[in-house]
Formats: sequence, C-alpha cells, structure tokens
Amino acid sequence: MGMDIKQIQDLIKFVSKSGVNEVSIEEQDFKITIKTNQEPTYVTATVPAVAPIAAPQVAQAAAPAPVASPAAPAASAEANLITIKSPMIGTFYRSAGPGKPSFVNIGDDINTGSVLCIIEAMKLFNEIESEVSGKIVKILVEDAQPVEFDQPLFLVEPK
Repeated sequence: MGMDIKQIQDLIKFVSKSGVNEVSIEEQDFKITIKTNQEPTYVTATVPAVAPIAAPQVAQAAAPAPVASPAAPAASAEANLITIKSPMIGTFYRSAGPGKPSFVNIGDDINTGSVLCIIEAMKLFNEIESEVSGKIVKILVEDAQPVEFDQPLFLVEPK
C-alpha cells in the first residue's frame, strides 16, 4: 500500500515539530526513514533520595539516643503513606487550565481512576490517574514545574 506524498509531508512536519531526531517506518513493500539536523536532546534524570534518607532514619530510630525518639513517630507516620510518582518527564499542572479548579487538594479523598494532575510532554497533555484510593496528604510539586520520570508527586494515605 505505501504512503502518499501528503502523508509523507505530514509525517516530516510532525517529526520536525516533535523534537525527535529520527523516525523509521517499515512495512512489507515500503520503508521510510526521516532524520532531522537538530542537536540531540539529552535528559538527565535524578533518582529520588527517598530510599537513602529512610535507611539512616531507621538506624537512628533503632539507636537508644534520646534525639532519635522524636524522629521515630515521623518515620512511622510516613511509612504507611503511598507515593504517587510521575510516569514521564514533562511539566506538572494541578488543573486543566489557568483559572480552572485544581484536580485535587490536600485533604481530598481520591479513588482509583481519579485524575490527579496533567503532565505535558511534547505538546501532549496527559491526565495522570490514581492507581490507589485514599486521602491526599501532601502535594510535592508546584504547579507548572518540570518533573522527571519517577519523581514523587503526591503522598496518599490509603483507605
């Protein structure tokens, strides 16, 4: 079947706007590769420091020092919370648009499938839905801030 010239032109426009450096499509009787002259974009993701921080807190809580006693309730209070993380790199938005109400606020009850936020990636707006039911305890990212893959967004107290 192949592609007609209009489809190829549309694909070239899409590739140049998307920031992708190369796209290759191969069918039984047709093959096309589109490469751009754009410099490659490198994204450096940082691993959240949640796990390394938790380990020293546990060690401190186990120590008989009186300073560790106040830290023990805080560590156990956060231990039962679920962290909802970003599934992609992009820009975090709390609402559907300027002047619109936030999807969730601290103290809101959420259910599985509730929309929590939007992450914009390459001009696409992706609704992020909850995979757990519970109550929003903390929002870890400011509106319109960039987020990394696997970056913590929300702390939820499960039902």
